[in-house]
Amino acid sequence: MASFCAHYHEKTKYSPEGIARSSRQLEWDSQPIPYKEYLTGQKIDLKSYLPGQNTGEDQPADPSGELGRISKLLYLTYGITAVVPYPGRPFYMRVAPSAGGLYPAEVYLVSRGTPGFPAGLYNYQVLSHSLIHFWDKPAFAALTEDCFNHPALVHTDLVLVVTGVFFRSAWRYEDRAYRRIFLDTGHLLGNLDLAASLSGLNLRLIGGFNDDRLAQLLFLDPGEEGPLCVAALCADAMPLGPTALPSPTCDTFPSLVAGQLLGYLHQVSKMEQPIAPPQPSQREDKYNFPFCLKVSMQTSPIDWQYSLGETIVRRRSTRQYTGEDLTLDELKALLNFTYQTNDYKAQGLAANPDYFDLSLLETFIAVTGVEGLEEGCYYYAPETQELRQVRFKNFRREIHYLCLGQDLGRDAGAVIFHTADLAVAVARYGERAYRYLHLDAGHLGQRLNLAAVRLKLGVSGIGGFFDDQVNEVLGIPEREAVLYITTLGRPAG
Repeated sequence: MASFCAHYHEKTKYSPEGIARSSRQLEWDSQPIPYKEYLTGQKIDLKSYLPGQNTGEDQPADPSGELGRISKLLYLTYGITAVVPYPGRPFYMRVAPSAGGLYPAEVYLVSRGTPGFPAGLYNYQVLSHSLIHFWDKPAFAALTEDCFNHPALVHTDLVLVVTGVFFRSAWRYEDRAYRRIFLDTGHLLGNLDLAASLSGLNLRLIGGFNDDRLAQLLFLDPGEEGPLCVAALCADAMPLGPTALPSPTCDTFPSLVAGQLLGYLHQVSKMEQPIAPPQPSQREDKYNFPFCLKVSMQTSPIDWQYSLGETIVRRRSTRQYTGEDLTLDELKALLNFTYQTNDYKAQGLAANPDYFDLSLLETFIAVTGVEGLEEGCYYYAPETQELRQVRFKNFRREIHYLCLGQDLGRDAGAVIFHTADLAVAVARYGERAYRYLHLDAGHLGQRLNLAAVRLKLGVSGIGGFFDDQVNEVLGIPEREAVLYITTLGRPAG
C-alpha cells in the first residue's frame, strides 16, 4: 500500500553516498533549549515529596499521598539526574535517553480536580522538578472529547500528555528527526510504565486523539509542537479501551524538498475523528526454518527488589565497550525483562504493559561475542522464547560500518535490531502507524537499557545507521524497515 510514511522512510534513509556528500555544519549558537519555562502560573514544588529531600517538621502535607506519587512518577519518567558543566549553559542529564541530548518531549498534566491538583493544565518544569498550574479553568471534559471519549478517562482524574517540540531534534537531525522524536518518547514511556507501578498507579496509553484540538487545549504552537501520546493515571483499575487507532492513509502527495518531510508526515498522520480500530492481532513467531539452530532463552526473571527506581536514576548510555564477550545467561536476562513482562507480575510490575501494537515489531540479534552462543544473526521468537539462527557469520566489521563507523557497533557483544513491515503496519493504522512503531521500539529499547544497567553491562541505542545495509547484513527482506538498534557490551572504564 502506497503511503507517505513509506515515502518519508525511504527519503530519510542514511546511505554511504549521502553521508559522504553531506557538509552541513551545526549552528551551535542556535541550538534549542531542551525545556520550557512558564513564567506565570502557580508553582507546585514536587522536590519536597521525593524520598530524603525533606525530613524535617516542615514536610508539606500530603494526606492522600497524591503529591508524593506524582512527584515520584514524574521524576522517574523524565527527571534530571546529573548536571554537566559546559561553556554557555550546563547540560542536564535525564532518566530517559535522548538522541544528541536534545530531549524533544514535554510533559503536561491535566487534572479534573483533586485535593493535590486543582482542575486545569500543568506543565512539568524539569529544572525545578515542579508543576506550573498555568491554566486554572476546567479542561478535562475537552480532553476527554479530544480523545474520542476513551473509556479510561471516565475512571481517572489525572492524565499526562506528552508533546514533542520538533525543532529541538530537527536542529541536528533535520527530517530524520521525526524518527528520533518518537524513539525518545518511547524511552520516556518505558520509564513511565515502570514508574507508575513503583508509584502505586495504573496506566493506560491513548494513541488516538484529535491532534489539532488537543494542541489547542494545551496552547501549543501549531507549527512547532504537537501532542504525541496521552496517558491516563489511576490508583484503581481502568477499562482497557483502544491503545492505538488508525488514521487515514495519504497515497498522493506533493513533491517535497528537504526540510519539508518531517512536518508533512506529522500533518498527514493526524486524526480528526475516530476510525474503528483493527481486530486485535497476536504476536507471531517467524523464521521457523527446520534446519536452523534454535536456542532456548527461557530463564529466571531479574530480581528488582528495591533496585528498579535506583536503576532508572543510574541509567547512562555507554560510550565505549571493551570488546569482551557477554554470557548467554546475561543475554537471556536482558530479553526476559524486555519481552516476558508477565514474569514480573509477582514483583509488582505491570504484567501486560501498554504498547501500541507489538505484533508489528520483529527483533533480530547479531551475535558477535556471546559465550556459549554461535556467532551469527538470530531472530528472537518471543512466544516460544528462543533464538533462531538465520545467518552464520561474525558480522562485527559490517556492523561497525553500518552504524556509521561508531566503535560501539564494532566492540559490542550483541546488537539488537527492531524492524517492521511498513506496508502491513500502514494497512492496519494508516500514516499514524509510523508513530506507533517508533514509540514501541523506543519503549522496548528502554527496557533493554534498564536491564543492562541492572546487570552492570554497557548499553547504547543507535538511531543513525545505513538503513539498507542493515537489511543486507541481517539477510532480511527489504520490506522490513529498520527502526532502532541497541548495542550491548562490556563497558570500558
